[in-house]
Amino acid sequence: MTVAPSAFDHLPGDPGSPVILHVPHSSREIPADVRSGIVLGHAALERELDHITDSHTASIAEAAAAAAGVTPWRFVNGLSRLVVDPERFPDDREEMLAVGMGAVYTRTTHREPLRPAGTDPEPLIERYFRPYAQAMTEAVAGRLAATGRAVIIDVHSYPTDPLPYELHGDGPRPPVCLGTDEFHTPPGLLAAAREAFAPCGRTGLDSPFAGTYVPLEFYGKDPRVSALMVEIRRDTYMTEPGGPAGPGLTRLAGALAALVDAATR
Repeated sequence: MTVAPSAFDHLPGDPGSPVILHVPHSSREIPADVRSGIVLGHAALERELDHITDSHTASIAEAAAAAAGVTPWRFVNGLSRLVVDPERFPDDREEMLAVGMGAVYTRTTHREPLRPAGTDPEPLIERYFRPYAQAMTEAVAGRLAATGRAVIIDVHSYPTDPLPYELHGDGPRPPVCLGTDEFHTPPGLLAAAREAFAPCGRTGLDSPFAGTYVPLEFYGKDPRVSALMVEIRRDTYMTEPGGPAGPGLTRLAGALAALVDAATR
């Protein structure tokens, strides 16, 4: 089964740019047939989307792309992570299965039922997860073919106060958390991120969220693929939960553009 074209957008940048801004969790869209498998009522679902969506991160990435000296490529999820979460492992390697939040969520941010007990995740993985993963793999391969390297900058946000689903929510929650991978995050990229986001407040490392996204075809294998996750604390740019963006968005987009420029050089 193929996925609808609107499930994700691969937005072209400059042919010479190695950078892909990856925005996986910014959408609230849920197809009607997927919605029918979610047990929450309308109001409860809207509140869950307020909590789980990385609101306005697509706008931050779009503004950063426009401000960068060399336009990066963008890969943006058009559907909510309540459909599938493209950044989870689709198997038992995923630690978030412990709280019902593997590739297909069965529990909410407050650990309440989201889908009926015994829901088979495979149809949603086949319809949405695998096509997304394949398209992102092809996006990275395209940058490697064109420039000899690829730099994935994962754009996320997180709530000011921890939510019950968080497995590591008791650590620091800085204005900007930088998620790293031992193999794919070179020191120079991390240093560039610290410098770029310095005007936005303190940057922290791998808390409250750690790691970064690399398609499995390259993960732990190809050092030409660099990656860094940028987690932005939501009170720095929006009204929580799920409210409008504020002036902080422009400042953060400028910082992200500076990181893109540094990663492009």
